[in-house]
Amino acid sequence: MAPTLVSVPHILIDEAGRAWVEGTTCKVLEIVLDHIAHGWTAEEIYFQHYRQIGLAHIHAALSYYYDHKAEMDSEIHEQLRRVARLRTEAGESPFVRRLRTEGRLS
Repeated sequence: MAPTLVSVPHILIDEAGRAWVEGTTCKVLEIVLDHIAHGWTAEEIYFQHYRQIGLAHIHAALSYYYDHKAEMDSEIHEQLRRVARLRTEAGESPFVRRLRTEGRLS
């Protein structure tokens, strides 16, 4: 019997091309960011998410990431640029401005 190539189970792609963990409201990118930002293993992500996402689903999300690393890393960098731009455009919040005025923040 010849081997059969299978796609990554537990991952769904929406109409916008975003990868989601099947049966959840969690994007693959969220799991990837936990892995990158915190250095968490699949098991640590499982425990941090209160066991709401199955370990097989987390491994599938990480597998999907490594199969699509360049495009997902590009998306992460684009989001970081967007957040930086929005922060600059928004300027200082009224709360922070008030704290500075009151001398409670330097």
